Amino acid sequence: MGISFEKIKEKKLTVGIIGLGYVGYPLALVFVEAGINIIGFDLDRDKIASIQAGKSYIKHIDHERLQQALGKGLAKPQGETLVSKSSFPTPTLQATDDFQEISKCDAVILCVPTPLNVHLEPDLHYITNTCELIAPYLQPHTLVSLESTTWPGTTKEVALPILEEKGKLKLGKDLYLCYSPEREDPGNKNYNTKSIPKLIGGLDPKSLELGKELYSLAIQKVIPVKNCEVAEAAKLFENIFRSVNIALVNEFKIIFDRMGIDVWDVIEASSTKPFGFMPFWPGPGWGGHCIPVDPFYLTWKAKEFGVQTRFIELAGEINRAMPRYVLEKLQDCLNTFSKSVKGSKILILGLAYKSDVDDMRESPSLELIDLLEKRGALVNYHDPFIPVIGKTRGYAHLQGKRSAPLSQDYDCFLLATKHSTFSQDEILSYGVPIVDTRNFFPKGKNIFRA
Repeated sequence: MGISFEKIKEKKLTVGIIGLGYVGYPLALVFVEAGINIIGFDLDRDKIASIQAGKSYIKHIDHERLQQALGKGLAKPQGETLVSKSSFPTPTLQATDDFQEISKCDAVILCVPTPLNVHLEPDLHYITNTCELIAPYLQPHTLVSLESTTWPGTTKEVALPILEEKGKLKLGKDLYLCYSPEREDPGNKNYNTKSIPKLIGGLDPKSLELGKELYSLAIQKVIPVKNCEVAEAAKLFENIFRSVNIALVNEFKIIFDRMGIDVWDVIEASSTKPFGFMPFWPGPGWGGHCIPVDPFYLTWKAKEFGVQTRFIELAGEINRAMPRYVLEKLQDCLNTFSKSVKGSKILILGLAYKSDVDDMRESPSLELIDLLEKRGALVNYHDPFIPVIGKTRGYAHLQGKRSAPLSQDYDCFLLATKHSTFSQDEILSYGVPIVDTRNFFPKGKNIFRA
């Protein structure tokens, strides 16, 4: 057992991937498609059962691709024909919740959540619990790679001590440890897990080289950086860059609305400049697993160094306030028809946090439903990608709520997500006033921008 450059080159190794969600699941598939045997680990037995049955639970990953990864032949990504040069048994994906199977892995990749607690502070219990869980089963010369977004220093200060103490292994001697931030973007038609360039940092030179060679089996471009802290910080910088610019355009939306200027017209005009400008789009708030969470990992860590992150925190305040701004615009819409929020029937169009995905993590639509219901509105949602609301952080009372069909029996439609499956003509045909947060509908009598 144990990893080596020779085993990587010959693909004679088994890789364990812990966490089979939007990051770990597609990563497992690209490794299998590259000829690597994968054991996927998750505590969610529904996911394990779904994989074992060959039923993909993420919409942009089709059942056939999963079934190929589970099958007797080598999985073939669309448009490619792969032939394994390895004498190792035919690579397949196995899924289990039995963490003793870690002992069979030459490398282990952690793709576990890193949420915030109620005080907007980092919650690393998924990382610490996972490290404590796997450490006793790690064999000498195992490579461990952390992909979860976190504050700079987590790999060295949190993961390493647990793995060394609980696993009785020593960094550089019989344990190798890397950090390689996930950059998954569900639904992106231009980039996927295989084609998105991947950063990697190591806690020592051999860890870095082994990690780089391992990921290069499945990822087209792997970019080594100076150390784990650079890789950890780069991931935060990428997402904070987006957070700040989203906040800026959301603030512009509010300012220009007061001035009677359409922010979408302004963005279109500004986008004609071929340099020095990058368009960002306003919306009903922020959502997803990264943007609403990651900035606060840096603000928390910065306090340790006596630094106040005013810019980052201000961006968070603006973005978190957007659902309430949308609520005000919806109230204005109803007032136009002499109706109040209380007792009105509202249909929210789109529950996912962005277009054409089945991902509702941190979606502003969830907060909009909650705010409206607390004000006495009768709220449904319509989303072909999410037929029923599952478990959520903070909105347990919404679990089990089902997507409702479009109909004219509403006082207002609230467009929160611009799915390509939505038909302008069909939605407009019901004659229901619409509050549009995504510039989806043409300007008209019953269209209210928010």
